[in-house]
Amino acid sequence: MENHDVHGRPARELSDEELEQQGTSAHETRNWVFLHGSAEQYALHTTRMLELEWEYIRRFPKRTWQSSGGLPSDVKVTAEAWAETLRGVVRQLESLVELPDNTPAQPVGSGLRAAFLQRIADAPGGRMHKLEAHQAAREVGLDRAAVATLYNEEPALLAADLQYRVVTDVGRAWLAAEAG
Repeated sequence: MENHDVHGRPARELSDEELEQQGTSAHETRNWVFLHGSAEQYALHTTRMLELEWEYIRRFPKRTWQSSGGLPSDVKVTAEAWAETLRGVVRQLESLVELPDNTPAQPVGSGLRAAFLQRIADAPGGRMHKLEAHQAAREVGLDRAAVATLYNEEPALLAADLQYRVVTDVGRAWLAAEAG
């Protein structure tokens, strides 16, 4: 888990409070990522959640299923149980990769870009959580490559503000020009 940009700080570097908070957050967002996230988001979420869980078990083994009587305390059995869990996650990820792509390829016109940017601009406070923004892009038919151009063109029409996505001032001016 060395890639800090994708996964945040390694779980071993988190304080106990941060570890519990991030673990709770990962479990709270699991269903949303499963239902609405991309295969990549699901894989990244799974990787981070497992990293947090392993670190939690390392620090607090008595608070987990390992000492609750659910499994013998034998390390080999515990390792086998985790290996089976990991195999299950791999099967889930492989099945997501095999899902058919039913969305027809569409040329990216300014209408799709405008629809996506407008959804973000119309969100409360003009900000949308990054997971919701990914869902909004899919709903309007804008693929990831097209979304990336909104961040990368000069000047950028879309910006990241921590976990949120916001339309830049230039993006708002572009939206107004598209509407007018």
